[in-house]
Amino acid sequence: MNASILIVGSVEFHATLLDRLHYLATCSVEVIPSTREVMSSIQVKKPDLLIFSANQASSWEICRMVKQNSSLAWIYCIFVSDQPAEALSEILPGWNWELGLRAAALEVGADACCWLSSKKDNCKIAEAEWRLQNWLLTSQIQTGIRQVEIYRNLMQSNDYLSAIALADPLTELSNRRALDWELPRQINNARTRSTPLSLLILDVDYFKSVNDTHGHLVGDRVLQLLSARLRHNLRFQDTPFRYGGEELVIILNNTKLTEAKLVAERINFLIATQPFMIDKKLALKITVSIGVATLKANDDDQGVSLLDRADQNLLKAKSSGRNRVVAQPEEGD
Repeated sequence: MNASILIVGSVEFHATLLDRLHYLATCSVEVIPSTREVMSSIQVKKPDLLIFSANQASSWEICRMVKQNSSLAWIYCIFVSDQPAEALSEILPGWNWELGLRAAALEVGADACCWLSSKKDNCKIAEAEWRLQNWLLTSQIQTGIRQVEIYRNLMQSNDYLSAIALADPLTELSNRRALDWELPRQINNARTRSTPLSLLILDVDYFKSVNDTHGHLVGDRVLQLLSARLRHNLRFQDTPFRYGGEELVIILNNTKLTEAKLVAERINFLIATQPFMIDKKLALKITVSIGVATLKANDDDQGVSLLDRADQNLLKAKSSGRNRVVAQPEEGD
């Protein structure tokens, strides 16, 4: 049984579980005492299962905290008591200790609970009960592992679907939807950390004539080669997106206007001076026009005004002859 199990309880409690359930030795099992540091350990380790000692009063609050934490609530939690009923009298007042244990476990959000009585010699009924208890705990652990596996598989599927939804299939860059999500986040980070943020809008010059002359498949190949060239020549903090058609947007994190212009000019040079090899017989000379803008204090949080300013500079680059960079600061910049 492959599982990551964290036991919250004493060393003796851990030893009791291993003695009763030998297969646990094949799992990844750690034991930590029920202290204030437990939650931080759980957040770091994120085990598949948590097994709590019901005899430690602090375990109940820890379980409640786990189940109230949205990033941890999927962890399967089991309460186990391995001591006589009298040991729970202060934690679970009442005459029926087993029902009290189950009710308290459900109240704090636990997924399962069980009672492990000591094995009595020469008593067939007690031995049968002992085996039944082991079976019940084993079944609860197996159920927990199955549920966690289902959850993890679902999260992987969701991550895959999210990646598909945010990726442009032709260029393999992030798409417009991803930009709409990422740009506000980058703006917020820049303002929180008081760091500069710049943005480039890049447009392929005379792209329509490429499609009209050579066909749309060649046009698609140009965009693929352009995107690959950008990925290989951008800095690690630069994030490219396919904005639409033959337009690309690049977010330049922690970059001032003068630095952003240098980045844009280097991209412009790399594209214009190296022909695009479509196949062994066809090489095309491609150029781009680039508009540059830097985040200002009065820009909106969504980045609409920042994008618009970069787009206006792109239009100036195209109207003034193409194959160039325009980063004209507005008044007050």
